[in-house]
Amino acid sequence: MSSWIEGRIGWVAISLAAVPTATAGAAAVATSQARDPAYEAARRQGLVGERVDGYLGFVVPPSPELRRLVRDINIKRKALFIERAKTEGVTAEAYAFTAGCIAIGRTAPGEKYQAPDGTWQTRGLDPPIRDSRCP
Repeated sequence: MSSWIEGRIGWVAISLAAVPTATAGAAAVATSQARDPAYEAARRQGLVGERVDGYLGFVVPPSPELRRLVRDINIKRKALFIERAKTEGVTAEAYAFTAGCIAIGRTAPGEKYQAPDGTWQTRGLDPPIRDSRCP
């Protein structure tokens, strides 16, 4: 089976079976990150944003401190994605993608997110531009 087909099968499985779990996982990560004032400040200032792959990304070249903070958050996210993906029987990448869809959907006006074409966008009052495969 080609990796594209396997990816599609994994995507269907996560879309249909794991969205509630992915939502809970994304919420758990977001809640723990929200406690860090440096993360909140970077988010409000538009220095970081949600990527389509479920991880945080740099909108502008980061300081060493911001690079460390985002690396730490992304390490925690990856561990959560791997753990939850095993439980759901999907790949960590498929799980992370769904979590990214959810995180982008939850951005607040003024926050940055990555559009499907890879560009950084600022969330307005309208829903964010999300990948067509998002649940």
